[in-house]
Amino acid sequence: MASSPASDSHLSHESPHTDHDVFQSSELALVLSQYPIGPIESTRDFPRGSRRSPKAIITTPTRQFLLKRRAPGKNNLQRVAFNHALQMHLSAKHFPLPQLINTTDGQSFSHLPSAASAQSPASAPSENIYELFEFIPAAHYPQTLEATENAGYTLALYHQSLLDFTPAWEPGPSSYHRARALAQNFTRIAAAGQVPTSLLDSLQTLVTTAAEAVDASGYSTWPKRIIHADWHPGNMLFREDRVVAVLDFDSARRLPIAIDLANGALQFSMIDGDENPAKWPDQTDESRYRKFLHGYRQLAAFSSAESAVLPWLMIEALIAEAVYPIAATGTFGRISGDIFLHMVARKANWLALHAHHLIQLAESA
Repeated sequence: MASSPASDSHLSHESPHTDHDVFQSSELALVLSQYPIGPIESTRDFPRGSRRSPKAIITTPTRQFLLKRRAPGKNNLQRVAFNHALQMHLSAKHFPLPQLINTTDGQSFSHLPSAASAQSPASAPSENIYELFEFIPAAHYPQTLEATENAGYTLALYHQSLLDFTPAWEPGPSSYHRARALAQNFTRIAAAGQVPTSLLDSLQTLVTTAAEAVDASGYSTWPKRIIHADWHPGNMLFREDRVVAVLDFDSARRLPIAIDLANGALQFSMIDGDENPAKWPDQTDESRYRKFLHGYRQLAAFSSAESAVLPWLMIEALIAEAVYPIAATGTFGRISGDIFLHMVARKANWLALHAHHLIQLAESA
């Protein structure tokens, strides 16, 4: 998996870190010995994405690669096999993504015992899973209308490319819509006492109203397809205004395509600013919102019913993405939970108040 700096136009709490996990030299040597990539000229840390998932750029005389150790909790072999089968299917369809590199024995990943399991051999066995990808040098989202449109087109290409994908196993159908852990995370934030109860009550009312609007649309009866489930600028690499690689398929699962459409529309139309969210505007960028959906419609269709739920799903996605890290750490990246959630409430209220207008824009995209 190649990666890029977090975009300035989407919510991200996984920017470059100074406290990320890193590879040990002995670990690198053992893992890389399992791959037929020839002599290695250099390795360097690549602190992007999850801080619990170290990455390194590996340079050989002819190519560059990106090595990744999957984060703790991401080592389920069924899930890894599903992700790799999906990526290989996409690759066969010439979908833009970094190519997985097989080990010398033809496996799409390598593994070593974890340090914890080595120190406590009597405990349940634990392994670290490693993935090696081609490294794709490219830039982050340039925030142009052309790039936004191409991101929408690429999402449609993703959905179309997976119509005939029939995996042996699939992950469960959870998503940000009616997210099961949301109430528990609101409770954890309230217990910490750093965020006003009135603000949390307002957010819970907004997300409940949004979820009810989605359910009233007949969402539960809609066809389900393999979606990406994390479609945002930070999971794409661009050259000029074109997507040259899509990253991070760990959330892929079978759900209505509206889950991807709404999250993409939210993330690619988000307007933020400097490090003070109090200064971020309430509104979304309507031009980019419409361009993203227009790009999708250049290749695939979505219905009027799906257009009608986009603002409500956007509210659910916005609140869920903010609440989870704040419940865990009290902050969103470097921003205090209180300050960040005030901004989220303003943006969610704007989406609710302008839902009819956004539905009209989606219909005309």
